[in-house]
Amino acid sequence: MTDTIQDTPLVIAGKTYSSRLLVGSGKYKDNEETRLATEASGAEIITVAVRRSNIGQKPDEPNLLDAIPPEKYTILPNTAGCYTAEEAVRTCRLARELLDGHNLVKLEVLADEKTLYPDVIQTLKAAETLVKEGFEVMVYTTDDLTIAKELEAIGCVAVMPLAAPIGSGLGVQNPYGIKFIIEELKVPVLIDAGVGTASDAAFAMELGCDGVLMNSAIAAAKNPVLMASAMKKAIEAGREAYLAGRMPRKRYASASSPIDGTFF
Repeated sequence: MTDTIQDTPLVIAGKTYSSRLLVGSGKYKDNEETRLATEASGAEIITVAVRRSNIGQKPDEPNLLDAIPPEKYTILPNTAGCYTAEEAVRTCRLARELLDGHNLVKLEVLADEKTLYPDVIQTLKAAETLVKEGFEVMVYTTDDLTIAKELEAIGCVAVMPLAAPIGSGLGVQNPYGIKFIIEELKVPVLIDAGVGTASDAAFAMELGCDGVLMNSAIAAAKNPVLMASAMKKAIEAGREAYLAGRMPRKRYASASSPIDGTFF
């Protein structure tokens, strides 16, 4: 960035991050590809599905944390695959035990296997319990402003509305709804789910999102490591474009070289 552009850092649960790209650790062919893609992304926060990944609960199997060591990254355990508040709370408790008291978690409670949409009723219930137990909750939710404000009021440290269904790659489907949430909330707002390619990530950042979390968009690419690098650049470009302020949209053409005041 140039010296004339003043940005505020991304701060989550009191910790400052230089990267606004958060990435998942699933769907790669092996831990080595996970490591390489994570490094190429420049991400500092890496989300881990506790119910699907080995982070120490299976001593005889490869440990994901060897590829993404907690000394280097902020590990963000998530409750992927949970369909009730009770399941999600138990999963977060397990993660805290496995990670030596780690309190930062990503809460997601799903409504059904077909859409993987958030079950907002169960999500609110789980969020209340987890916050009371001292967890710092980043929460996956719908693009509904009322629900987002309620999650903030409960005490969640970040609200993460979906751009589109998980793994769909459709990009931001409701930019106006996302914009409402950004404008009204004081905690960080990060897009979670639905990003497909670099332009989707840039667009999310141009809306004013504080960051973007993605997994499938990188892991399911033909070249995940190269896509991770592309996403890093897209996040940075989108943030700069947001800070710069885009030109107004107009219905008609406007000459890029005005003739007012010229002599011919």
